[in-house]
Amino acid sequence: MVTLHGQNIYLRALEPEDLEFVYAIENDETIWEISNTITPYSKFLIRQYLENAHQDIYEAKQLRLAICKKENSTAIGLIDLFDFDVRNKRAGVGIIIQDEIDRSNGFGKEALKLVIDYAFEHLQLHQLYANIGTENKASLALFTTFGFEKIGVKKDWNFIRDAFQDEAVFQLIKK
Repeated sequence: MVTLHGQNIYLRALEPEDLEFVYAIENDETIWEISNTITPYSKFLIRQYLENAHQDIYEAKQLRLAICKKENSTAIGLIDLFDFDVRNKRAGVGIIIQDEIDRSNGFGKEALKLVIDYAFEHLQLHQLYANIGTENKASLALFTTFGFEKIGVKKDWNFIRDAFQDEAVFQLIKK
């Protein structure tokens, strides 16, 4: 996997040294609703995951990359291609930026652009999709910026804060 470089960030494969960072993200209850996480992850499980992170997307059916600032190489988030389907040339995409301050600096936009280009040009995918809670205004704005179109809504799909919420499915087809 080649490192993907943007103007202010770069995306790189996960390393064993990312244990504390991934552990912090996976166990941050404030973002569990985005990732559909319901229980904490142990460092043991995350260490095992990182040990197998060397598998390529064709083997693992997933590619998780660290989003890092160019200025100081600090990891600030994760971006994933998941449910990689070679036969149908598609994958899901998801992104999380850990710190609230970094979320408003365009890093997510830059990371998503890099992954879209990588998926369409290098992996030769035909389409990407994203599942986004209809209340997640930031993600809705981010994905529609790149031409993702809402193709449906799953009613009462996620139980969040004592209420059911809808989840929209967005799709981007390679032109």
